[in-house]
Amino acid sequence: MKLTELFNKGTPTLSFEVFPPKTSSNFSSVHHAVDEIAALHPAYMSVTYGAGGSTSKYTVSIASNILHQFGVTPLAHLTCVCATRDSVSRQLAEMQQQGIENVLALRGDIPENAGDPAGWDYTHASDLIADIKRQSDFCVGGACYPEGHVESDNFSDDLRYLKQKIDAGCDFLTTQMFFDNNILYNFLYKIREAGIVVPVVAGIMPVTNAKQIKRICQLSGTYLPQRFKQIVDRYGSNPAAMQQAGIAYATEQVIDLFANGVNAVHIYSMNKPEVAAKIQQNLSEIL
Repeated sequence: MKLTELFNKGTPTLSFEVFPPKTSSNFSSVHHAVDEIAALHPAYMSVTYGAGGSTSKYTVSIASNILHQFGVTPLAHLTCVCATRDSVSRQLAEMQQQGIENVLALRGDIPENAGDPAGWDYTHASDLIADIKRQSDFCVGGACYPEGHVESDNFSDDLRYLKQKIDAGCDFLTTQMFFDNNILYNFLYKIREAGIVVPVVAGIMPVTNAKQIKRICQLSGTYLPQRFKQIVDRYGSNPAAMQQAGIAYATEQVIDLFANGVNAVHIYSMNKPEVAAKIQQNLSEIL
């Protein structure tokens, strides 16, 4: 199923993200975690793609397994940093062969040995989106940043780049994580006013340990509401309590999003089946 068909139904959907192992030695444990999350039968599951394609060989195989073993719609990530048009064509052909219909097209993190961007076949995610659309019939998603991309100077720049993705053929958007829903509501108002009307999936990160949130803030500059900071301060040194509190906070965010008409919510579940299962259970009557 193409995800636009799912989003157009206008009913609440919950999906989860998983990531492939960095090395073959970790494949078994990651595979087990992915299978447990897939067994929950979420609306769909996204499978990430490592920096510079470092885990690309696992992305398609995991997405294919999710589809064929569990009947769950996969969303395969594809990044363009360090990629060539030939390598992208091969990846797309493999996805099509496996029956994968949905791709999340991203620029991706830039590895230290990436070299001169002037020599890349793709510079921006919009270039990759346009190329995917040119050669295939995938449903293509892109990323958006309610609090602004860390590399952008202002919202106007972000909006311009977002429009380029839409003009290139982007069918839907998935947001970076946020911890204050009002930030998303303001963002949606601004992009709708600018004429961007594709479905927007809200990305929610259940924070289950204090170190995790420190890294998130370093990488993305995400705003932390005082209420959330107090939760981390109170429970951060108690792993079990922090996991319970983090799941509760994320669940409240999702309930509020659904209540305010944001029907598509994507959980950055970090390969943690117990977290995914608990959030889905908390929403059982709402979904």
